[in-house]
Amino acid sequence: MALLNFKKRDAADKAPVNPTVEAFLQGYSIEVMPRTAEKVEDFRDLLPEGTRVYIAHIEGTPIEDMVKTAKRIAAEGYSVMPHFPARIIKDAATLENWIAMYQGEAGVEQALLLAGGVDKPHGDFDSSMQLLETGLLDKAGFKRLHVAGHPEGNKDIDPDGSTKNVDEALRWKQKFSETTDAEMALATQFAFDAKPIIAWADGLKAAGIELPIHIGIAGPAKLQTLIKFAIACGVGPSLKVLQKRAMDVSKLLLPYEPTDVITALAEHKAANPDFNITNVHFFPLGGIKTNANWAIENGGASAKPANS
Repeated sequence: MALLNFKKRDAADKAPVNPTVEAFLQGYSIEVMPRTAEKVEDFRDLLPEGTRVYIAHIEGTPIEDMVKTAKRIAAEGYSVMPHFPARIIKDAATLENWIAMYQGEAGVEQALLLAGGVDKPHGDFDSSMQLLETGLLDKAGFKRLHVAGHPEGNKDIDPDGSTKNVDEALRWKQKFSETTDAEMALATQFAFDAKPIIAWADGLKAAGIELPIHIGIAGPAKLQTLIKFAIACGVGPSLKVLQKRAMDVSKLLLPYEPTDVITALAEHKAANPDFNITNVHFFPLGGIKTNANWAIENGGASAKPANS
């Protein structure tokens, strides 16, 4: 099975929905930013009822814009999960204020906690664990807390190329999950090859990390776009795969679709029902509409838009 699926689209020749993929896509989530969300007239034309929508908080984005986006998406009937990037949150008072704004204006009750892609912290926090240790999210009654997972490691956390610090952090988060009332899960960086993903997930389970995994998948996009994001996000082995593909001029302009990796993971899940990857989380690198339309074409009832 090819690592990447490149093909020309043919609207007149739609393949029947794969029931295994349909089951695997049940309850998928998707990530947006305020500026990308503005391009969507009505999310209900694209996403299933109640879809979890993560709102990425990029350095420099005013909290007011984040809250406005959360309020709009929640009003359309979706479950909003904003990012809380530790390194751009100045202190506990700022964290508490963000929580109050999200809850007061958008009814938010879940969050993705991560260090954030910033080299130098803006204030007191350097990691998602420090945010959890404040107790402020539990105090506010958040029902769901997600933390980051890295199927290919993270050189920002482990500069030596190992997974030592990442593994220690996961063990800490596993213990924290046993003390909080909130449901916890891992939301991962995107990757393109199912075999290493499966090996990583199995390794976590063997190490006693029982947090459910919401696997990050890059949505349909141009190869150049994927390479740009892979470099920015520090995706390692997957970047090498993309770069190798880029050397083939005949494929350079063809769109990538996540069909192969999702099919392989879906088949593994069907054969191993206790597999710890429970959900798909899409990074719509080629656009929200493009990603949603791929899901609609491939996900059957699991991806049926609310307005359909």
